[in-house]
Amino acid sequence: MAKKNNENEVVEHLADMELGQEGIVSKEEVLQEKEIEFKDSVNSSKAPKKRWYIVHTYSGHENKVKVNLEKRIEYMNMGDKIFRIEVPQKTVTKMKDGKKTDREEKIFPGYVLVEMIMDDDSWYVVRHTAGVTKFVGSAKKPIPAKDSEIKKIIHKTQNQVTKVELDVKAGDKVRIISGPFSEFIGDITEVYPDKSKLRAMVSIFGRETPVELEYKQIQKI
Repeated sequence: MAKKNNENEVVEHLADMELGQEGIVSKEEVLQEKEIEFKDSVNSSKAPKKRWYIVHTYSGHENKVKVNLEKRIEYMNMGDKIFRIEVPQKTVTKMKDGKKTDREEKIFPGYVLVEMIMDDDSWYVVRHTAGVTKFVGSAKKPIPAKDSEIKKIIHKTQNQVTKVELDVKAGDKVRIISGPFSEFIGDITEVYPDKSKLRAMVSIFGRETPVELEYKQIQKI
């Protein structure tokens, strides 16, 4: 009841202000107009906002889900409720026989990020896209992700450090193809995948010497 009285006071105050400016229309007319404006303002503040949601997909179908969902958004005219679809990826460079090949690797396999305003219609469009199995959260009430977490994920994707993989292991023999030990042969003793480096024993002037090398400096024999 108190809340209703407060709303009435706000509406009357707005009406009095306008009457003071106009001095022509009746207070009842201004009251009606201001009441409509006030209710519209309150309702708009309660309107659902766009949030990020995490969608679970069949393994390996992440990019297909993105393409399928984008087509459904266009076909079903849902661009005002579903805004962005992201499949966080990173570039992995693989070294084999001294040659580099790049491939895209999912950061979160089996998941797609969707920015949307959640209601029955938008839920239906996403949930019934081919390849989607469920939203993260309960079946009837998906849980929005924290904006700060999504920003970190997207920032990480855009500012990624390329990961390098090499098909070698301790005990393998390699030829050094660049650097001060170029053309020397070494035996790998340790591999550091997180740093894209390895340690090898190289015979220098008849002595076995440990040398740290980058993946790009060696070629498997």
